Amino acid sequence: MRYFFLLFFSISFAQQSQKVDFKTLHATLLPNPIEKSISGEVKYEFQVLSSIDTITIDAIRMGFSNVKINGKTVNFKNSQKALQLFEGFKKGKNTLTFNYKAIPKQTLYFIGEGENLQIWTQGQGKFTSHWLPSFDDVNEKVIFNLSLEFDSSFEVLSNGKLDETTIYPSLSNPNKIWHYKMKKPMSSYLVMMAIGKFAKQTAKTKSGTPLEFYLDEKDVNKFETTYKYTTQIFNFFEQEIGVKYPWEVYRQVAVRDFLYSGMENTTSTIFSQDFVVDEIGFNDKTYINVNAHELAHQWFGNLITAETGKHHWLQEGFATYYALLAEKELFGDDYFQWELYEMAERLQQASKTDTIPLLNEKASSLTFYQKGAWALHFLRESIGAENFQKAVKNYLKKYGFKNVNTTHFLKEVNAVSNFDTANFQLNWLEKSGFEVNQALDLLKKNSFIKSYLELIEQQPKPFVEKAALFETILKSNNFYPIKEEVIFQLAEIPFEEKEELLNLALASKNTKVRQSVSRIMIEIPRNFQSEYETLLNDDSYITKEIALGTLWKLFPERQEYYLNLSKNWVGFNDKNLRILWLTLALISEGYEVNNKVNFYDELLDYSSPKYESSIRQNALTNLLYLNPNDQNILQNLVNATTHHKWQFTLFARNQIRELIKTERHRKYFQEILQTLNSAEQNQLKRLLEN
Repeated sequence: MRYFFLLFFSISFAQQSQKVDFKTLHATLLPNPIEKSISGEVKYEFQVLSSIDTITIDAIRMGFSNVKINGKTVNFKNSQKALQLFEGFKKGKNTLTFNYKAIPKQTLYFIGEGENLQIWTQGQGKFTSHWLPSFDDVNEKVIFNLSLEFDSSFEVLSNGKLDETTIYPSLSNPNKIWHYKMKKPMSSYLVMMAIGKFAKQTAKTKSGTPLEFYLDEKDVNKFETTYKYTTQIFNFFEQEIGVKYPWEVYRQVAVRDFLYSGMENTTSTIFSQDFVVDEIGFNDKTYINVNAHELAHQWFGNLITAETGKHHWLQEGFATYYALLAEKELFGDDYFQWELYEMAERLQQASKTDTIPLLNEKASSLTFYQKGAWALHFLRESIGAENFQKAVKNYLKKYGFKNVNTTHFLKEVNAVSNFDTANFQLNWLEKSGFEVNQALDLLKKNSFIKSYLELIEQQPKPFVEKAALFETILKSNNFYPIKEEVIFQLAEIPFEEKEELLNLALASKNTKVRQSVSRIMIEIPRNFQSEYETLLNDDSYITKEIALGTLWKLFPERQEYYLNLSKNWVGFNDKNLRILWLTLALISEGYEVNNKVNFYDELLDYSSPKYESSIRQNALTNLLYLNPNDQNILQNLVNATTHHKWQFTLFARNQIRELIKTERHRKYFQEILQTLNSAEQNQLKRLLEN
């Protein structure tokens, strides 16, 4: 999973896992979208290994009934944080059954309503114990078998193989129960459910593992571009890791307003709708890296799980690095080295202020993911790919379905090489900062990176001294980032001196190179206008957005032409092109005057709770520019402060803080206060009082 909050567990729970071993869970659950609740019947099978006074199951704000151990009703304590059991169990095998109900404030999310309803979970960092009585301690691994009851017209997903479905007819819509079964244990944060109007496609890997792909029914034409290379990545991982995929099935589903890029729930990855792209969107943004990252976690995180947050790099560093190796397999070494170079740049910059080392539970996401990946790259280059593969294979086989720490992994490295792992641990894992010189030594072995770094050194030189080099690069077959750098170095050069080079760049068939031209052209001479206008036809939503905005601004006499040309553009999932078009159409004097109200209403509608946060934020940003006094906009802005995505709520709060600096807007917000629901009122009052 990308961009998350770390898991922590209590000392008492760590002690419990030494005395009690929970083996399996069987649960039949009923999500209720009207109440935004979940209820169900749960059966746990567990073994008491040694004497213990109280057994605890994490359960946040839940109600319990019919609590029985070994078939007999028992007393229990509900602390609203846990179900505590203190009688009825014996040493050896035991069975616990109970009914429960919860209205979770997090972890289980109900998005939309009616045909647009989606229900999904996010366990890591949010704790599964908010919707399912389970274990926040990652060291307690259980075989989870969930049966989910819901409207039969929806698709319902969970961990493991779908064993069977049962339909219960009713007077209205018949309900159906989807019975999912697992064979191997996992930590509770990996339990999932996803419900929605999903379309499905399937495939099979080289080793015979079934693959399932799900998208919203509205996106059936985006399967191929969204899930491109999935089978190849899977086959590569089994070969490269040397350990067969450890589960029975692998499925992926895109959901709206997901909290992160993706989450590697065992057998069943959930990822963000923002990665669902068509053929044009694929040229700007793809699911490939996230796809590979989450799949790698099925080994690194799910098969073996770090004991504590201190060793979290064993999950995120490995998943990040193996995703890079998959991209190297797909796109070549230059692509791989470029990704490593960009990571090194970020890590070097962050090291100026980030003093927390990799082997620390408080390390940043950047450190866990990207420094962890770089540490593994340095290690792999030092001991050789073959020895690295042996160490990883032995490590996974020895500790499969168990919990691990860094020492476990380094012992396997020591077993296959004479590498100084103590020095490696000190410099790469325990020391803050980034080993820039060691990273550069490895990167410079690649001729493309070496040439790129030499080009960077040309930045301060006069244009006349490097013009010939620029021309040579633009005419070459070099990997596109070096050509981008040439264009960026042209940004401040007078147009007449760089015109020939710009035309060379525009002659490229590479959308990234052409896009770099669109980025640097703040002013466009008349004699270059027609060449620049060709960017409007590029297969890139980013290029189209930049070019449309620039041309509309610089050539007002052509505004009608540009707007008519782009009238049906939509763009990414966040409707970047449609929202830009509506904004430009509204402020273009004389353009479709009779439709101005419709344009405004459409833009206002995009800011409402009916849409994903990315669409709403784009619309709100432009609406606040167009008409910051519209109380409809302000109401939608306040509503955004109650959203479950922190990035969107932060945006909304910051916008309100700026607006209420003026007395007029403070008064506007005070006037609408009584029209808001209680959650909105609480958020707005807090902002007005500060």
